[in-house]
Amino acid sequence: MNIRVSILLAALAGLSGCATITGNEGQSLSVSALTADGKPVDKAECALENDKGRWATATPNFVMVRRSAEDLTVICKKPGMVDGILKAVSRAAGSMYGNIIFGGGIGALIDHNKGTGHNYPDQLPVKMGNSVVVDRQEQDNAQRVAAGGQGNAPQVAPGGLCPSESRGTTC
Repeated sequence: MNIRVSILLAALAGLSGCATITGNEGQSLSVSALTADGKPVDKAECALENDKGRWATATPNFVMVRRSAEDLTVICKKPGMVDGILKAVSRAAGSMYGNIIFGGGIGALIDHNKGTGHNYPDQLPVKMGNSVVVDRQEQDNAQRVAAGGQGNAPQVAPGGLCPSESRGTTC
């Protein structure tokens, strides 16, 4: 009986991780700074931070950050300008739902803890003198609309599970 349980657990572990196996703990993000009227601000010094680390860059640039279930804070500074603050909301990637459905949640738990099952918005446009929130869900909705699908409607995973992306909405 114990051998059967061990074989079953090993099989589940093998099936459990789209993002765990193929995912990357890092995500490349485009960081830019803009004036209140939308003009680019070159060479603003920006610090990006989440619970997995801290990164620095000057705008405009791409920076590789470590993914996390926690949101990413970006603060940009430039002499003569008021600081710009951006919060990038972390959202669960589609692979998390596959892990839950096919792996019994083992892979999803690993991906959640490592951050590989989450994504930030690809573009981080910091507005100097303002505090803004950029949400990956808005980016995904825009991509669905561009592809001819529905925007704003919560995406229900196979089996009727309501994803965590639907915070504040009812599935």
